[in-house]
Amino acid sequence: MNSTLSFPHSISISSVSHLPSPRTLSPRCCCNSIPSQDMEAKPSQGLYPLHRCKTIHLVRHAQGVHNVEGEKNHDAYFSEDLFDAHLTPLGWQQVDNLRKHVKASGISNRIELVVVSSLLRTLQTAVGTFGGEGYIDGVDAPPLMKAGAGDSDRPAISSLNRPPFIAVESCREHLGVHPCDRRSSITKYSELFPAVDFSLASLVETDEDVLWKPDIREEDKDIAGRGVKFMNWLSTRREKEIAVVTHSGFLYHTLNSFGNDCVPSVKSEISSHFANCELRSVVLVDKCMIGSDPPVTNYPGRSSE
Repeated sequence: MNSTLSFPHSISISSVSHLPSPRTLSPRCCCNSIPSQDMEAKPSQGLYPLHRCKTIHLVRHAQGVHNVEGEKNHDAYFSEDLFDAHLTPLGWQQVDNLRKHVKASGISNRIELVVVSSLLRTLQTAVGTFGGEGYIDGVDAPPLMKAGAGDSDRPAISSLNRPPFIAVESCREHLGVHPCDRRSSITKYSELFPAVDFSLASLVETDEDVLWKPDIREEDKDIAGRGVKFMNWLSTRREKEIAVVTHSGFLYHTLNSFGNDCVPSVKSEISSHFANCELRSVVLVDKCMIGSDPPVTNYPGRSSE
């Protein structure tokens, strides 16, 4: 991947889907607590400066046609008929249900940025979940998605009063061999998803998909390394609450790079396989000052005048 995403592995992820007891949670941190009366006790908590933390809402795409065919016969993943797989009708129902959840929980109003893998199924999931209401012609804002995009029966989706959406290559699924994981051209995507930002040249590198190779499948360790670089890149963003819409393999191998010093139940909360359209919220901690966000809530204190 592009060198602009190359950072050391110096961040930590903690699950926020539950609030485990302080006696069982052991996040990776140089500031872990050790009770003074028991120096042999294992660390059970961690303290981090608030301005070095971000909330990341991780989403796996909804059901795609490749999921259906692949469950019937794994060899279907090699079929060109599944090139850049789109969502199924059930997948769109899953998107509708997740959309209701993010609105009811308040997530939708708090998110400052949506980062999405540059494949059709993730783009459809992202705009369907976090986009606006139906688009009206004549409104001075491009739609996030045009009507019927990607073999769907969906109306256009508005970008009004919604956060920026940016498409990136670095959170794609395993690269290579499977046509369902090969993307269409950025020119085509820009026509279907006008308000999604595909212009970041360091993130979406070329119009055609040059990363996907027909005879080389990306190894698990390589997608994990790519995922760690992606998480470090997120740490450099100014936004504090970010949604990431991506893929099962990317999430599983990336997240398994984290939480190895946690008890198994917490490790599982972070890194177990995602279901289609599952959302899991985590805290991303910048431990080595990769980012440069100021401590806006801190107050230095001063003597009375």
